[in-house]
Amino acid sequence: MARILIVEDDKSINALIKKTLELVGHDCVSVFDGEAVFGEPEKRAFDLILLDIMLPKMDGFQVIRKMDGQIPVIFLTARGAVQDRIKGLNLGADDYIVKPFDMMEMQARVESVLRRTNRADLMFELGGVKVDLASRQVFFEGELIDFAPQEFLLIEALIKNRNIALSRDKLLEIAWGYDYGGDTRTVDVHIHNIRKKLCWEDAVKTVFKVGYRLEAKK
Repeated sequence: MARILIVEDDKSINALIKKTLELVGHDCVSVFDGEAVFGEPEKRAFDLILLDIMLPKMDGFQVIRKMDGQIPVIFLTARGAVQDRIKGLNLGADDYIVKPFDMMEMQARVESVLRRTNRADLMFELGGVKVDLASRQVFFEGELIDFAPQEFLLIEALIKNRNIALSRDKLLEIAWGYDYGGDTRTVDVHIHNIRKKLCWEDAVKTVFKVGYRLEAKK
């Protein structure tokens, strides 16, 4: 997966972002002021920077100006005024997320920017299963396996959120949309099919009273 630099001076928020992204396989480095972006971590190749604006020593706007578009940037900031958003995007930010934000939304936006900037890992392997997220193809022991569109969306959601419990309601929303009139038992049926086709009985765990979690190494 991607290597991500988190530039956030609030240590609790920084740690939570780091934990969330590392759970799904990203390699993260934390720094706590703007100048640190150009210190030791600069020597390492990053695929994305999550950047607060109100930072000690050098603010986020100064940081992105100095970077000159070398690495994709998502601003994470409490400054939600329209003029601040416009300024951030005009300076070259790829996205702008206003605090407080949901960690799952942050993660989804990270994946979106990584895909858009061609820095995402679009191949996932687990045991005898290979999933090509770009071509939307799933292989088991080298054989192409057919899945309904909703089943593939569930597989994709489990992969992108691996090691994180997803509720049945969230999976229903991802695969069928906000306006779907069905109930969460639909998710159970499709998860059963996925487990059976891919021999993922042990990989896709049922989380009691919540939903499902795909267990996989980073």
